Amino acid sequence: MISPGAVVISVLPVYLLIVTGALMRKTGVLRHEHDAGVMRVIYTVMLPCFILDKILGAEVLQSGAVVIWGIGLGFGLILSGLLIAWGVAHGMGLERGTGMRTFTIAAGCQNYGFTAIPVLEILWGSSACALLFVHNIGVEAAIWSVGVMILSGERGVPWRNLVNGPMVAVGIGLLLVALGLDQHVVGPLRKVINLLGVGAFPVAILITGATMVGLAETEKPSLKIIAGSVLVRLLLAPAVILCAAKYLPLVEELRQVLVVQAAMPAAMTPIMMARLYGGRPAIAVQVVLATTVGSLLSLPWIVFWGIQWLGLKPLLP
Repeated sequence: MISPGAVVISVLPVYLLIVTGALMRKTGVLRHEHDAGVMRVIYTVMLPCFILDKILGAEVLQSGAVVIWGIGLGFGLILSGLLIAWGVAHGMGLERGTGMRTFTIAAGCQNYGFTAIPVLEILWGSSACALLFVHNIGVEAAIWSVGVMILSGERGVPWRNLVNGPMVAVGIGLLLVALGLDQHVVGPLRKVINLLGVGAFPVAILITGATMVGLAETEKPSLKIIAGSVLVRLLLAPAVILCAAKYLPLVEELRQVLVVQAAMPAAMTPIMMARLYGGRPAIAVQVVLATTVGSLLSLPWIVFWGIQWLGLKPLLP
């Protein structure tokens, strides 16, 4: 059986890349003015190529029921996370205007991209990654609909935010798989897609680490926000996600996705959303930093317990 130590070793490269990004920012190798251009290339070219490379040929996505379950769980589990975070925010005495909405969004949304995908690929390989991208359609839909309405207090939904490189790549990939055309994307074209995509996550995680060190230097921590975010993101929400993986009629690859999702810290997207929709970015920053640091300890154990409880078998010995 897999041990917690083996899980630690498997996910350690991700955290070392975050630290490396932070060191590159501190030493001036990776400057602030580099971030926007690099991330634009990642989102518009490298990440879509990575997604296509994993989806094409993924037999698990040939089932319409599996695709629907993946999207539905992505949407539903974000809603459950938002509900849990709202309850904890209310219990902490946060109110509208004092950070309740921002805390709800920040603590309620787990990382579903740059940290989750390399961990999932290390543990279970390409099929699970392909299903994660489908799951993320539901996540994005929940964040940019319910999340925006909570944060802004308005009913309008900026659906145009779903029209981006990764979502377009998922749509194209699913269409090719459904039509059986994915088997024909081979040879030099497939190799180019692979080469463009392979560097997406190492580079993105470096930028994430560089961004986090800058945020840490500018925000004054609040013990209440830190404790509340750790409670939501690293204890209560993981319990709900693992229960869904245990008791719902899911394929094994989707259970694998949910185990990794349960172990993830808070997503960074709510920081941007708080800036766009009148929230309190400082609270979102604290949630992200606290849960990311906390996940260094919690992630291996959540993955380990999830694997044992669900009876999964990782690629690791």
